[in-house]
Amino acid sequence: MTINTEDLLNSILESLDRIDYIKPEDIPDIDLYMDQVTTFMDSKLRSTVRYPGDDKILTKTMINNYAKNDLLPPPVKKKYSREHVLVLIFIYYYKSFLSIGDIQSLLRPITDKYFKNGQEFNLEKIYREVFSLEKETVERLKEDVREKYAKAEETFGDAPEESVEFLRKFSFICELSFDVYVKKQLIEKLIDELNQEQARGCEKGKK
Repeated sequence: MTINTEDLLNSILESLDRIDYIKPEDIPDIDLYMDQVTTFMDSKLRSTVRYPGDDKILTKTMINNYAKNDLLPPPVKKKYSREHVLVLIFIYYYKSFLSIGDIQSLLRPITDKYFKNGQEFNLEKIYREVFSLEKETVERLKEDVREKYAKAEETFGDAPEESVEFLRKFSFICELSFDVYVKKQLIEKLIDELNQEQARGCEKGKK
């Protein structure tokens, strides 16, 4: 691949070093109106979108739809708590690769049991626990991307010279895409299993 592609890879790897999750203490410790929620989410997540000038992080319509689909507990007197914001952060990351139904299956047991439960082990505790793995995950991801890039560089050695650069980029994209495909399949199967477990639990409850 050309030096431009290598520069692009290095730029992506450097950007991974700058990834940081929204810490609970970054969230205002007061209930927010919808406009304040969308402004806060935009200020914290704008750098994650593909087209910063055009892409929407969160809109009023999105929030209303999440509430209608039981993804988000209803606001209290039109105000949203810190825990509402934590749920919205989970939704933001999931919605790029999961259906609304899958997100509902994944988050509903969490919000039902831990949202504003008044206990020490609550939604914020769960949020902190899962995002504490982020730095380690990023390091593994960087190494995996480097390995895929190196393998892609070794492909199409016998291709016409004018096509080698494109084909190696294509190979790199295919490597990354297959990884995403497999992980998405695994996530969907795990969610299906959770749904089956919940259905069995409901059946036992009826008996």
